[in-house]
Amino acid sequence: MTEKELLELESKYCSYGDTVHYLEHPNIFSRCDGSWLYDMNDTPYLDVQMWYSAVNFGYRNREIEAVHDLQMKTLPQVASQYLHKEKILLAASIAKETEKRFGEKGRVHFNVGGSQAVEDSMKLVRNFKHGKSLSLAFMGGYHGRTLAATEITSSFRYRKRYGHFSNRANFIPFPYCYRCFYGLKRTECGYECIRQFEKLFETEYYGVIDKKDNEVEYSAFYMEPLQATGGYIVPPPEYFAKMSAILKKYDILLVDDEIQMGFYRTGKLWAAEHFGFKPDVVTFAKSLTNGLNPLSGLWAREELISPSVFPAGCTHSTFSSNPLGTAAGLAVMEYVKKNDFEKMVAEKGAYMLGRLKELKKKYSVIGDVDGIGLALRIEMTKADGYTPDRGLTDAIFQEGMKGHIDVRGKKYGLVLDVGGYYKNVFTLAPALTITYEEIDLFAELFESLVKRCGA
Repeated sequence: MTEKELLELESKYCSYGDTVHYLEHPNIFSRCDGSWLYDMNDTPYLDVQMWYSAVNFGYRNREIEAVHDLQMKTLPQVASQYLHKEKILLAASIAKETEKRFGEKGRVHFNVGGSQAVEDSMKLVRNFKHGKSLSLAFMGGYHGRTLAATEITSSFRYRKRYGHFSNRANFIPFPYCYRCFYGLKRTECGYECIRQFEKLFETEYYGVIDKKDNEVEYSAFYMEPLQATGGYIVPPPEYFAKMSAILKKYDILLVDDEIQMGFYRTGKLWAAEHFGFKPDVVTFAKSLTNGLNPLSGLWAREELISPSVFPAGCTHSTFSSNPLGTAAGLAVMEYVKKNDFEKMVAEKGAYMLGRLKELKKKYSVIGDVDGIGLALRIEMTKADGYTPDRGLTDAIFQEGMKGHIDVRGKKYGLVLDVGGYYKNVFTLAPALTITYEEIDLFAELFESLVKRCGA
């Protein structure tokens, strides 16, 4: 069947409710490998967003794929109320590695997607906090699009069609230093954002605390160490250590959403490791299986998740801890143990950020570049280097997906992802296995698009 015929069927029978139609002309891909996608004409597209970080270790990763395929031939299906060894070993691996990093014993609970892991964390928190349902979260934060997850995702557009499902979070400013909410410069602000947050607890009239007994109305703070959909924003180094001290003082749990940043995207198993704080709960998904299976989960401190506190049947999904997913997840954990991703990602990330800084010097419309490891950002602006330029960003995104970038006589496409508060940020999440040659090619392809789109 031709591409035209397939697109005609798609336009008639597929829902437009997903994100496919952010593109003016949707692509149909036929195969993938490493950092590359190929369309039906076999045009290569260099992918630097890797399915929103779901495929950290490259498409068709042979080592991980082989374990998944072997599971398909032995125990591909078993109801989640029964045990299989891969579930046990994967939970143990994640729990042990997390204990090494945070010095806390805990347990792992599985589900089928990022939003579901977030909702399970809500159950865990509410159960531990005796039904307290209010939460704090960040402006610019993204935690999913299921009904409950949209309540802690700051964008109103995800809620407006459906009304409120549970309790909308109290959103506070994220430390987005390039566009400081308080209009200050990082070098002179003295962590004004922390002072403003702590001020909420000064008096009952700020709507957070009862000063008679210092009980706070909010049960947990949901956060991302680097904001993902918000634009891969890197906070200042001491921010989260300062914030977590305030949360601990007022007995507010800290839920660390690592769904996009976990599994070495930033060069650490958990991005939280860069910022000197210990979460009570960690949610994860996406690259847990390198995109081979929709498996997600959470880790929580023993105090929150022990069987006496969170007993059997508190939450359930038919496909949670399915054997294909847990086998792939276990293969991922073994794969990262065999490869020094901490060193590799730090070095490749520094090199790629260096290439971005070179482009920033050449083009005034690149207002900001930043990142940790291979979670990198390019913020597009007007020629003043600050005013957001959503039009230019969208034009570059659309043009990259046409597959017509000519480099040394060969046609390429470039798969980018757009995020940020003003939809003017390219959030770069290339495969952690990307080569230096591919990083150089990316810089060449991106520069070609910037020129083509009028910069």
